[in-house]
Formats: sequence, C-alpha cells, structure tokens
Amino acid sequence: MARLDVNRSGELEVFVRSVELGGFSAAARALGMTPSAVSKLVARLEARLGARLLNRSTRNLQLTPEGCVFYERGVRVLAELDETERGAALGATPRGRLRVHANVPLGRHYLLPLAPAFLDAHPDITLDIVLTDQVVDLLEQRTDVAIRSGPLKDSQLVARKLGDAGMVIVGAPAYLARHGTPGTPADLHAHNRLGFGFARAANGWPLLDEDGRSIDVPVEGNALVSDGETLRQLAVAGVGLARLASFQVRDDVAAGRLVVLLDAFNPGDTEPVNVLYLGQGGHLPARVRALLDFLVQRMQID
Repeated sequence: MARLDVNRSGELEVFVRSVELGGFSAAARALGMTPSAVSKLVARLEARLGARLLNRSTRNLQLTPEGCVFYERGVRVLAELDETERGAALGATPRGRLRVHANVPLGRHYLLPLAPAFLDAHPDITLDIVLTDQVVDLLEQRTDVAIRSGPLKDSQLVARKLGDAGMVIVGAPAYLARHGTPGTPADLHAHNRLGFGFARAANGWPLLDEDGRSIDVPVEGNALVSDGETLRQLAVAGVGLARLASFQVRDDVAAGRLVVLLDAFNPGDTEPVNVLYLGQGGHLPARVRALLDFLVQRMQID
C-alpha cells in the first residue's frame, strides 16, 4: 500500500504540466512553485517508481518510453480526478435538507409560491423554510440560504441580487375616512404611523418635502410589529398608516383594501433584495447551488 505521506496526485500534476509546458521553469510559473522544487519533485517521483520518465537537456525535456506511458495514463487519471471532485462539489443529483430563511413578505409573496416548482424539479431535496424578519446568523442557525431586503452589512456572506423593491405609504379607506387623507408629508405628524419593534437600517420614512428636499419622517404609532406581513394586516384593518414594499400591497391596492398615499412626494427609493449564502470557501453543495440558480432565474423582484 502506498505511504499516506506521498502526495501522488500532486506529483502527477507537476509531471504532466512539466511535459505539457515543455520545461520545469514554465511548470513552476504555472503552479506557483520554484523550478528547483519542480525538478526535485519529478526526481522524487522517478525514484519512487524506479524508472526514468524524462531525459533532461538545457533546452527541453524528452519523454522516455516509460515516461510516455506514464504521461498518457496520468492525463487520464487527472481528468478523472477533476471529474470526481466536480461531482462531489456540485453533486450529480441535488439532495438533502435545505434550510432557507426569508423575511415574511418575501416568503409569502415569492418563495412559497415558487416552492412547489422547485420541489418538483428536485424531488430529493427537503426544504426547511423559516419566515422571519429578524436577521439571523446563518452559521449559528445552520441555515443554507437567506433571502433579505435592505442594505447589506459587511459580513462573510456572498450575495446574489434578485431585484429592487419600491416602497409606498398606504392606508385603509376606513382609516382615512376617520382621520383624513394626508396631502403633504407634514400632515403625517397627525397620523398613526405604524412601524417595527426591532432596529432597522432606516427607521424613518424618507420623503420629499414640498420644495423637493429630502426629509425623514419618524415612525410614531401605537403599534410595533415583528414582521412586514403583520404590519400590512394592521394597515388593512385600519389601525394606521404603513410604509411597505410595493409588491407586498399590490393586490390590496388593486382590490381597494389599501390606498397609496403621498405618491408625489415619494423619493423613488428602493430596497435591494438579495439571496445570501456562506460561500467564501468556493465550492457549494449541489442543493444550495440548485436553489440559488432557481431563485435568480425565477424570483424577479419588482
């Protein structure tokens, strides 16, 4: 049995690259080694095999008959090794449990409607979906993928963008009938402005004033919630006004359950939506790659 401290695949790659590139110096440059290290490694390989593989000269390398056979078989071995590694990294068939965190609006309006098609395409994957507007630590929560809106913080996560979500201020007709319809941003101070019970990158409502200058209206209301879907439901129930993603209230506005307010003062700001994953190491499990590719293709945020 071969000794475990012998890197046979490494020796083989150095030998093959030396032959293909025509010399130890060229192979050393390609492999990030010194010519001396390449020469010593090939010599060690020949000593271990008990056969001369190369005839050296000052100008080039020439394969011996034994070297020709070893080179041809070595090329095939390295190709098979590459294919084996790709198969392990990418997986011929994506399978296993895949944990996905998404904020509640994105989960309800995009992820859940797309889940049946993804599962049909990948029957060996089990989706473990967690909907929460809280930002979770993917490593700590053993989460494969997270779908988040808003600016990204510096982290070890890799992001693939899914789109940008426009924001609107909305209120229910019943609430407006009781409290009046705000005509300018200044009128908002007389209204119940619903918000979130956790810290966000921007807790106020960005708007333009009547002179076109950017302002920030603080959120001050009698209800704070943990997720955007609950905020939408309170707005529909007439509890107060809310600022939500346009995709989240599109159906409510079309059905007359909510009315878009102060659209002329909307600065047109958007919240980026990204799918995030731990991928700094390079290779991804097949199940993770399958979901990432699926979401980028199918989950177009507008």
